[in-house]
Amino acid sequence: MARAEAAEEDDGVMLQQDSEEFHEYRTKWLREQRELARLVDETDNHEWDVSELRLVGGLDISFIKGNERDACVCLVVVELPSMQVVYQECCMVTLHLPYIPSFLAFREAPSLLEMIDRLRTTRPELVPQVLIMDGNGVMHPRRCGLASHLGVLTNIPTIGCAKKLYYVDNIEKPGPRVLRGPGDFVELIGTSGRSWGAALRMSDGAPNPVFVSIGHRVSLQTALAVCVACSAFRVPEPVRQADKLSRAFLRERGYTSTD
Repeated sequence: MARAEAAEEDDGVMLQQDSEEFHEYRTKWLREQRELARLVDETDNHEWDVSELRLVGGLDISFIKGNERDACVCLVVVELPSMQVVYQECCMVTLHLPYIPSFLAFREAPSLLEMIDRLRTTRPELVPQVLIMDGNGVMHPRRCGLASHLGVLTNIPTIGCAKKLYYVDNIEKPGPRVLRGPGDFVELIGTSGRSWGAALRMSDGAPNPVFVSIGHRVSLQTALAVCVACSAFRVPEPVRQADKLSRAFLRERGYTSTD
């Protein structure tokens, strides 16, 4: 069954949209998400300039193929301008909460928060100045996707960077000829007139864009500039490394990750 139609309970039973459990989770999370959305800061509320940025973090989760509960969570910190990895941690997690469309953060954020808390405790000098998430920030029906959710809870500036477009407010993916070179972007404005983020081409060898959105405590212009500063391939290097390391972690344990 597709995720858009059901959510998985921790015992593997799918929660139907007309079930009492589904509505209980959705009602509770809707209230909490709206509260978090009110706290999202879409301005440059930080002390660094992109040209002087030194530590950028990347977070990613890789799931075991055919298993929606068990996954590898990875946190990477790279140092600019070299983009060398100065910190990395991978660990296996079991996600007990159900998946409900547009409430992904409630399922995945607790494990990501634990990773950040461990970094703050063990290597505080390497806490990133900004975090890039494989996911969305304000490009979300209630302007509070995973990047915004995590940013508010950690009070770290965050950026959403997704490989697929979240179709909200009738925004459209730009054609391939619009983004001609690295750093080219198109702001994504919905029919409501609101800006949801931007489609950004990261490199010469990657014509397909990524979809960048404000997470927390950064403007869209800064979010784009940070992603470009971390560009070597299609995906910003901190996220690319987190994805690469989490998949390798699973392979070393005999698992195949999802695509």
